[in-house]
Amino acid sequence: MEKDNNRLPACDIRIDKEGVWYYRGVEMTRKDIVNYFYQNLKRDQAGRYLIELENERCRLEVEDTPFVVKAVHRSVSESNGEESIYLLLSDDTLEKLYPGTLWMGNDNVLYCTVKNHQFRARFLRAAYYQLAGDIEYEEERDLYFISMNGCRYYIVTAPE
Repeated sequence: MEKDNNRLPACDIRIDKEGVWYYRGVEMTRKDIVNYFYQNLKRDQAGRYLIELENERCRLEVEDTPFVVKAVHRSVSESNGEESIYLLLSDDTLEKLYPGTLWMGNDNVLYCTVKNHQFRARFLRAAYYQLAGDIEYEEERDLYFISMNGCRYYIVTAPE
């Protein structure tokens, strides 16, 4: 395994801002392969994205975020009445949204964290519109929020 992260080879793989994977400029259409790469996606201390397969590692180029949110579904538990929002991610997994991780980036692009807060995810336009119906505005504080289970989760602007 490569020890020196500065000399880590490039994978020739790029993920665009819409979550589409490319190998040497050609779109990767085999979803099983892309999902295998997602399962082996890591981040190093410098914030670079890596694919680690057994004893091999390489870095990939990510235009914005490695994960995108493709769809949003709000549900209420029949057993306890708890509200939840679920996200369909670009790796075909369904994950519960932690609304406190929402933030608004440049050009009003909505983001959150996923995969146990290890990665950022960008909301695709369709998913953003699905969630927009749940977003409210508090005029006194000039802030937007989502209300769930009696709590307000404010959507902050681009954290760093």
